[in-house]
Amino acid sequence: MTPIKDTTMQELIARYPVILFDSFGVLASSNAVLPGAVELIANLNAIAKTYFVLTNDASALPESRSENYAKLALNIKPEQIITSGGLLSRYFADEHLQGLRCVILGPEDSVRYVQIAGGEVVPIGADFDAVVIGDQSGFPFLETMDQVMTDLFRKTDKGENVRLILPNPDLIYPDGDGFGFASASIAMLLESALKLRYPERDDLHFIRLGKPHEAIFAEALRRSGTRDMVMIGDQLETDIKGANDFGLDSVLVGTGIAALDLSWAPESMRPTYTLRSL
Repeated sequence: MTPIKDTTMQELIARYPVILFDSFGVLASSNAVLPGAVELIANLNAIAKTYFVLTNDASALPESRSENYAKLALNIKPEQIITSGGLLSRYFADEHLQGLRCVILGPEDSVRYVQIAGGEVVPIGADFDAVVIGDQSGFPFLETMDQVMTDLFRKTDKGENVRLILPNPDLIYPDGDGFGFASASIAMLLESALKLRYPERDDLHFIRLGKPHEAIFAEALRRSGTRDMVMIGDQLETDIKGANDFGLDSVLVGTGIAALDLSWAPESMRPTYTLRSL
């Protein structure tokens, strides 16, 4: 098994032309900046280092996320933020889904992502062609989930095909001193309900767009023009595996979800480096 090296931010800055950061658990939590992040981003901006934030969050547009970062003294421009919500535009274009009637679970910016992609947003309870889970917040949970599950059952019983789309594949996320359930946990509830009612169907599942899948890394490659990038993240299943699968070096930072004891981890989830903190 390949040994994992400890590293420092200074070594990474010197070694790689482009640095990719996860957001939550690396730079910030939902409402607080993590130690060292303000100084690091200020230094990267001062030396004109190329970097991007690759986040599975689909609850905030890059402009909104940039404004939120600014409140935490992180000066990160919208064009430096690549979100899973932003992948909807390419997905809708590739799958010819413009005009698709979409029920959206999530806040206002999740709705905007679908509108930008060309989807027609319809209210909960209306007829729809797709369910898009943008976030675990922004809607009355039980009432909405019950209605969406019921409508999915009714449409499936009638033989109708519904697109199930999940920009953010994260199950949980770090939130201050604790953790919270993320969008994929919501998707798993609906998938489990569909599997219980239709055990013979293997196709009733959400299409996942963000990390560890390649589309978000491909967008970073398009913007940077080089594969000589390193991904710094806190989740093995998304940040590290995604970077490894895309052929990038990866760094597991010890300020988020995954512990730095990686004796159990399969090769596909083993980072190139570990980093105690920024």
